[in-house]
Amino acid sequence: MAARSQDKRRLGDFTTSPRVLVIAAIAVVVASAGVLAGIALLNLIRLATNIAYFHRLSFAEVDMGSIQLGPGTVLIPVIGALIVGLMARFGSEKIRGHGIPEAIEAILLGRSRLDAKVAILKPLSSAVVIGTGGPFGAEGPIIMTGGAIGSLIAQALPVSDSERKTLLVAGAAAGMTTVFGTPIAAIMLAVELLLFEWTPRSFIPVAVAAIVAEVERTLLHMPAPLFPFTGSMEASVPGLLGWVAIGIAAGALSALLTQLVYACEDAFLKLPIHWMWWPMIGGVVIGLGGLIDPRALGVGYANIADMLGGQTLAAAAITLLVTKAVIWSIALGSGTSGGVLAPLLIMGGAMGAVASGVLPTASPGFWPLLAMAATMGGTMRAPLTATFFAVELTGNTHVLVPLIAACAAAHAFTVLVMKRSILTEKIARRGHHIVREYRIDPFALTRVEQVMTRQVETVPAAMTLHQAARFLAAPERGHPSFPVVDTEGRALGIIDPPSVIRWRRSGTHRTAPLAEILPPDRLVVAYPDEYLESVADRLSEANVAHLPVVSREGGKLVGYLGWKDLMRAKIRLQEEESQRTTFLRGRSARPA
Repeated sequence: MAARSQDKRRLGDFTTSPRVLVIAAIAVVVASAGVLAGIALLNLIRLATNIAYFHRLSFAEVDMGSIQLGPGTVLIPVIGALIVGLMARFGSEKIRGHGIPEAIEAILLGRSRLDAKVAILKPLSSAVVIGTGGPFGAEGPIIMTGGAIGSLIAQALPVSDSERKTLLVAGAAAGMTTVFGTPIAAIMLAVELLLFEWTPRSFIPVAVAAIVAEVERTLLHMPAPLFPFTGSMEASVPGLLGWVAIGIAAGALSALLTQLVYACEDAFLKLPIHWMWWPMIGGVVIGLGGLIDPRALGVGYANIADMLGGQTLAAAAITLLVTKAVIWSIALGSGTSGGVLAPLLIMGGAMGAVASGVLPTASPGFWPLLAMAATMGGTMRAPLTATFFAVELTGNTHVLVPLIAACAAAHAFTVLVMKRSILTEKIARRGHHIVREYRIDPFALTRVEQVMTRQVETVPAAMTLHQAARFLAAPERGHPSFPVVDTEGRALGIIDPPSVIRWRRSGTHRTAPLAEILPPDRLVVAYPDEYLESVADRLSEANVAHLPVVSREGGKLVGYLGWKDLMRAKIRLQEEESQRTTFLRGRSARPA
């Protein structure tokens, strides 16, 4: 009956308990810490930029496109890269890269534990890289930093691994919201990329953290939306074709950029020097790229504003796209610290600015906006995040349908063309394969009676221990364990060779009947109407390979269930996905 009551408790839409309210309350604290970290990172980037290029202590916003660069400025990103290389080698190697893969790896493989070094060195290293001209965004570093803060707070409290993961992601969502003012996109990013589940126990605290961060940044008078845009396009067949076309083009760009980044990383791996020096090589390329087009340096938010305003000409867009792609790929492949989101927006927007000349007429900046979101969604394999991110960045809900059409097209292209995204490829190269498809567990949909063995060979309870040993030793026995039943067909337990040996060693007499040996209080059974999800847990907890299946009333044996039977649920799911069947057929003509 205990199994029955436990099964009833689990038979609900969700398994979340009131404990989620405690984690949500902790998420409020995590969010506030994430907001402070986000503000600190933005100010550190501005400070580093002013020191590196203007030799002044200032937190003023700087447009890299307006800076007059000369041959000597090539050394600025090289010096910044050297500083970061030293930080990574003697501080923490986890600050290398763009942050999100490292957060995913910590969640899935590191029990969501990040140390204090990451929380301190990640924003510092990113500020140095971006401030000295690195063509990166602030979102990856702040996601990693916010996640580290959430993890540190969780490590100081008595929480489970899943709760620690939730607080880590809550910190990441709060940090992203702080930088961009996009709470909905931050929540979607958590769902599509970081949580690897879709449950209230994780969604509610993460949503609380993102909302609190948005309220706090509003109270601090931080700008929102960052890039106001009022343009749109009427829905039409030519328009729809254009939305899909720009999405496919963005998907192709996503695939190209991903391949380019990892080709550069492979090239750096072949160098006969320590990885600490690699970012300096990337710094040289950044400096030279700045001489070609200064707009390619830094976070480049001014570029996004110009594209959405329709102020970027095709020739300038091509130069920006090529320059940004080259220096970003090489610098990221060198293992320096920086984010990918803002560069993807810029490169995608530049592609959209070039393509707008051959696409249907729309508001200025409309096609760059769609290309930005689609490139982000295709590269990160997060179409919903990219869609809502673009809507919140611009404050324009009228472009929601075109955005989702373009992002879905880009997503379809990259999913069919590439096995892994720019985020998961790095993890895969470390020997860990990640599946990002969320499905209902077939164990939660399949009952015991659908997979159990119905024709069961049993052993009578009157059989002696000696007879049981000879029975199990017979060569014709096809499996090692058998249920024991009394004269009325009720299951009393299971015998197998280890049990017989254990009883003999404990001094049980060889003539003792099994009915006297089997402990009645240790009988673990399954019921025909139970779902496999709970039964699989029971098998694991009892550390047994088989369970007798008995009726609810009377406890009579009706079947036998083992791990091999459980696998039938998986096989059936595979068959449903692979076998194609036609149920509706044309009626044959009646004979005359």
